[in-house]
Amino acid sequence: MRKKLNVLTTWAIMAIASLMPYALMAQESDTVKTTLFQVLKEKFIEGDWRFMILVLVCLILGLAFCIERIITLNIASVNTDRLLTKVDSRLAEGDREGALNTLRSTTGPTASVLYEGLKSADDGPEAVEKAIVSYGSVQMGLLEKGLVWISLFIAIAPMLGFMGTVIGMIGAFDDIEAAGDISPTVVAGGIKVALLTTVFGLIVAIILQIFYNLIVSKIDSLVLKMEEASIGLVDVMARNNVFRR
Repeated sequence: MRKKLNVLTTWAIMAIASLMPYALMAQESDTVKTTLFQVLKEKFIEGDWRFMILVLVCLILGLAFCIERIITLNIASVNTDRLLTKVDSRLAEGDREGALNTLRSTTGPTASVLYEGLKSADDGPEAVEKAIVSYGSVQMGLLEKGLVWISLFIAIAPMLGFMGTVIGMIGAFDDIEAAGDISPTVVAGGIKVALLTTVFGLIVAIILQIFYNLIVSKIDSLVLKMEEASIGLVDVMARNNVFRR
């Protein structure tokens, strides 16, 4: 899904370019100017509601998953340096149970991984590393929970827009056939509605793609901190002779 970023960036430029004339010409009077939000709202209403509603549902559900992930990842963030310092001080005093309690009382995947590693200290450094790797994979899966749905809505939104465009164009040709005339007046309305569905489908995909990349970046940062903390824990345990007890 990350490979689609360049394609969606191109779509973004096309969508913005298509909306620029509306934004520039949208003025009701000398003192009252139509905002971009009002333009989007008006164009949304002008579009085919059968597909606009589906695109709107993709936006709402996608944003719901994005917000849930962002909140969860922010809660999962922890100061790993401070946490390792606390663990180091407990182990230096010979209080391994106190170090375990410190990790147990700290929220986030990093503390959970370190807890599993420290709990396996009696079996040697190899067992600690194995526990860290195994439980780290579990935590990685929990961090990425819900991303597949965000990816789905990113893919579906423009598809629904394109589908609305194709069906709208078919309707426009039906109008031509019924009128027996290819006059622009006959087809302009249908083509306009058809293209609006594509624009809004791309806008939804762009918004969700931005949130998706933000979430992936946050997950990568957490995983990096988790790996650094795991290496630091092994060093702290070796320095305090935990493996020899």
